[in-house]
Amino acid sequence: MKALVCILLLLETFVFVVQQQVDGGLNKKEISQQISSEDGRQNPPQTDTLRAEASTDRQQYCDLGIPDIHAALRELTATVTEQKEKNRELTATVTEQKEKNRELTATVTEQKGNIRELTATVTEQKANIRALETQLREQQTFILEELKKKNEEISRQVEELRKENRDREIAFSASLLESGSGYVGPFTTEITLTYKNVFTNIGNAYNPITGVFTAPLKGAYMFRVSVFSHGPTVSGASIYKNEQRVVMAYTNQPQNELNSSNGVVLILEVGDVVYVRLYPNTRIFDNDNNHSTFSGYLLFPLR
Repeated sequence: MKALVCILLLLETFVFVVQQQVDGGLNKKEISQQISSEDGRQNPPQTDTLRAEASTDRQQYCDLGIPDIHAALRELTATVTEQKEKNRELTATVTEQKEKNRELTATVTEQKGNIRELTATVTEQKANIRALETQLREQQTFILEELKKKNEEISRQVEELRKENRDREIAFSASLLESGSGYVGPFTTEITLTYKNVFTNIGNAYNPITGVFTAPLKGAYMFRVSVFSHGPTVSGASIYKNEQRVVMAYTNQPQNELNSSNGVVLILEVGDVVYVRLYPNTRIFDNDNNHSTFSGYLLFPLR
């Protein structure tokens, strides 16, 4: 019965110490004092007989293998102290993690705000791009319409220029005899030569019946005459503008073939005439080889 009471007292003391360690902690001295105090409260002064019995019972309990309660309490105190240190470290770690979580939460919130701003910017840029595309299509349509109008205007101007150029396309070339071969001249006076074999007569300004070219436009014209004959007779012909001699092709050789040519650029008014006259007492020869010719063309019109 006494052993049971002692064990209960020891267990009560053990639980109390553990509770104190958990609540605030006791050092070893306080634990020993607590145990001694508990022994004093539970075991009032006894007679020497009771002390001897208690000592005998304690020895018997030790012989029965009951562990030393003080050693167990010290070990438990060390364990509790270690656990408290670990708890403090764990609490510090948790606090640090909470702070990091708060910082991470703030960062995530900030990033979300940035993403919202970026999304708004992208949306605005898309709207701007759509507006620019619409404006570009409108400008392209306007440019195409303007180009079409310009092309139509250019086509009209080109057609007018073609028409005007057709009116300005003036050129002729002819040889003396229409067919066969023979001489013209000599005569005692100058005569107008009629070049009847017409090669070209663009603009119909040359008259093969009269041998006269009449200027249809004011401009600069180029004219050329060539003469051919056989010696010893002299051969010569002159280009006339209106009634005025301008240039002459003239050759004199006692025998064999005679050749000469000359040309001139003349400024003509509308209605001016140009023609060729055979020089007096000379003759000119022509055949199918077309040796003797008269030609002219408009270089450029003048305003």
